[in-house]
Amino acid sequence: MRLTYRTSASTLVLGAAALLSACTSIGAIQTEPVTADVPPGAAEEVAETIGAPTADAKEVINPENWPIVETPPLDPAIEAQIDEIMAKMTLEQKVGQVIQADSGSVTPEEVKQYRLGSVLSGGNSAPGPEPYADAQTWLDAADAYFEASIDPEGVEIPIPTIWGIDAVHGHANLRGAVVFPHNIGLGAMNNPDLIEEIYRVTALELRVSGHDWTFAPTLAVPQNDRWGRTYEGFSESPDIVASYGDRIVYGLQGRYGDDDFLNEEHVLTSAKHFVGDGGTKDGVDQGDAVISEAELRDIHAAGYVTAIAANAQTVMASFSAWNGERMHGQKELLTDVLKGRMNFKGFVIGDWNGHALIPGCTTTDCPESLNAGVDMFMAPDSWEGLWQSTYEHVQSGRIPMERLDDAVRRILRVKINAGMFDNPLKPSERPLAGDESLLGSPEHRAVARQAVRESLVLLKNNDSLLPLDPGQTILVVGDGADSITKVAGGWTLSWQGGGYPNEEFPNGETVLSGISKVVRENGGTLIFDPEGTADVDADVVIAVYGEDPYAEFQGDVPDVDFRPNGFDTELLSSYQEGGAKTVSVFLSGRPLWTNPEINDSDAFIAAWLPGSEGGGIADMLFQTDPSFDFTGRLSYSWPKLATQVELNVHKEPYDPLFAFGYGLSYGDNGNLEQLPEESGLSQSTAANKSVFFSKGELPAPWEIIRYGSPVTSLPFESAGLIVTAYDRAAQEDSLKIEFKTGEEDFLIASSYPVDLSREANGAMELVFEAKSLNGESSVEIGMGCDAEACDAFLPVDLNEDWSEVRLSLSCYADLGIRMDVIKRPLIISAEAGQTLGVSEIRLEEDQDAAPNCD
Repeated sequence: MRLTYRTSASTLVLGAAALLSACTSIGAIQTEPVTADVPPGAAEEVAETIGAPTADAKEVINPENWPIVETPPLDPAIEAQIDEIMAKMTLEQKVGQVIQADSGSVTPEEVKQYRLGSVLSGGNSAPGPEPYADAQTWLDAADAYFEASIDPEGVEIPIPTIWGIDAVHGHANLRGAVVFPHNIGLGAMNNPDLIEEIYRVTALELRVSGHDWTFAPTLAVPQNDRWGRTYEGFSESPDIVASYGDRIVYGLQGRYGDDDFLNEEHVLTSAKHFVGDGGTKDGVDQGDAVISEAELRDIHAAGYVTAIAANAQTVMASFSAWNGERMHGQKELLTDVLKGRMNFKGFVIGDWNGHALIPGCTTTDCPESLNAGVDMFMAPDSWEGLWQSTYEHVQSGRIPMERLDDAVRRILRVKINAGMFDNPLKPSERPLAGDESLLGSPEHRAVARQAVRESLVLLKNNDSLLPLDPGQTILVVGDGADSITKVAGGWTLSWQGGGYPNEEFPNGETVLSGISKVVRENGGTLIFDPEGTADVDADVVIAVYGEDPYAEFQGDVPDVDFRPNGFDTELLSSYQEGGAKTVSVFLSGRPLWTNPEINDSDAFIAAWLPGSEGGGIADMLFQTDPSFDFTGRLSYSWPKLATQVELNVHKEPYDPLFAFGYGLSYGDNGNLEQLPEESGLSQSTAANKSVFFSKGELPAPWEIIRYGSPVTSLPFESAGLIVTAYDRAAQEDSLKIEFKTGEEDFLIASSYPVDLSREANGAMELVFEAKSLNGESSVEIGMGCDAEACDAFLPVDLNEDWSEVRLSLSCYADLGIRMDVIKRPLIISAEAGQTLGVSEIRLEEDQDAAPNCD
């Protein structure tokens, strides 16, 4: 079928039935405005049906409204094998199977002792000194964990462990592996055949390092581009996501029923994060999706329909909440919908301590999550305490044995499907293990390079500047030109990515290298000046610049304004004034307001985060093969204003600069008139930098943080804190903070950094009212920037009366805090047993000419 989208006020919206039929047959996207008649108000009517819940009705999940998914029937022989295995398992083994620990926090001996079901390696948890490792180092660790798990000592039947990792755009924690474009670029590619091939290559390279399982694909449908994980979503449209769901599963696992299903060339997949992670209010990572059931189903569940139909073996629960209820505790969705209505027969894996976000739970104690339908806890550093509490809850009956047995059965079913019980070989002895010739092989690099070419979206091409003549004098500028780590983005070698030399990508190529080869082979002259300030006479300037790498909540932003970093984009106009043509290769994990940069570019390419094959960009700049052309089309709408943070083709109002599906080819008229350069931002839409807590409320972007996630309501209790509303001048206008253990700090934070450098230089103070409910207390008050290593504290003495505390920002600056990237404007650290009242936290002008920092 051929999907069309209009750019006028009325937007064509696919209903649920059309969505499901589109899941397996998505065709090309038409870039011209639709001319067919759409009844006035039709889009608004559909949008209303999938909008936010009404104020007078509590949203509930109705499983009968969700799609029925046909999945392969259970194999009686496998079920009989599971019965036989479970009959021999101890309770301790069963509890161990539902626990997954991080390799940075568990030893092989502990895997054996507690009979843990799985090990993961988080984004920074590779064996060795770095967050990534070579194949042999990975294999040595994999062997140790696996052999510990199958040691028969003390048990009648040992259960092999499985090892999972986030290979979300290639196996990017393995040195030498191919790094593919991030999903936002692959969505613009809109090529289901190629997406299957990309994930087939990923599976092969995972096998080289001994991994059994990848936490991919991300099937989020991001609706607010402030979200720091926008680039992990293929599109704002459920149609593209649905068209990829099954094909990715086929690439990773093979096709169920075929001889190659989960053979030695494939790995387990995990469709994530179920469900609604891309729909949170204000785009806050791990936040709350305040939307209707219809929108949750029709927009955010589309990819799961096809992935589950393709027999995805695991599904990861989302950190996020739906209308206030955390997904890790959502029985109606995890059990009634996913396992019931949608016939999912694999197991549900939690996310990184995500169970702890459920009210009443902690990282080490959460029966509610297992009872809701999570089958395996992801308990990276909390696994031991969680094992103990889960064991006790099963003994007491709080977790029914029937529920535990169901979870273990599902885990065993997946392990049997993966061949873990068929003559199990340790990872280093399996086919492909250690075969580094596969890493960055010519075949794999060719797949990645094709993906780069097809993901690029040409937004402007005045006077048909592209393709360029490589025989000219070409100046290349920008901090992304000679940096694979910048163009690859987050989840590359480490969780956050960035900061690695090109030598750590031995099978990659920079954009600069790709351009250089083409220019020199064709008799041109190449000049490279990363800062772009040299006085150079060039015919064309190619600027490669954009966002720095980030991942998850550290990428949340207050708006979609591009803030130049690493390269001064105001230089673009000076090149034009000097007679050179300018081409911008713009790197980003989301569509951003870039009107000034577009105006100062004769050609502008949205390159997203293209990965390790920079030569693919050179292919398109110069059309190195006559068959090459720009085929990438926007899978996210491009904003006209920096305030258009929630800009989606299926929702009104819809007024983009470049509509969903837009993209030029070489032969198109790519001329673009001068764009307005008013971003739409004002003081009212900027981050609140002066008030952190007032009258019982936290103004955006500030939030109370618990286990790295925002608290959605009070009271809350964690392992170390109890925080409740408290009265000072008015009812519940303050906070009462009880420090249970003294090991956990109270935090008010933002998901993105805020610049307080001017305030620190301008004699401003951190001010709040506080009292001790223990008579007298000595506490430490801290501030912190975008890394915990830069937190700094000042001592404060409190008594039983409310008093005003004033701490100069310059004192914190003197302690070494980077005041230009503040994320935590208030940190309170106190000893166990201390209870404080805190109120009216803000910045005010310093009352002393010379602040006392003692």
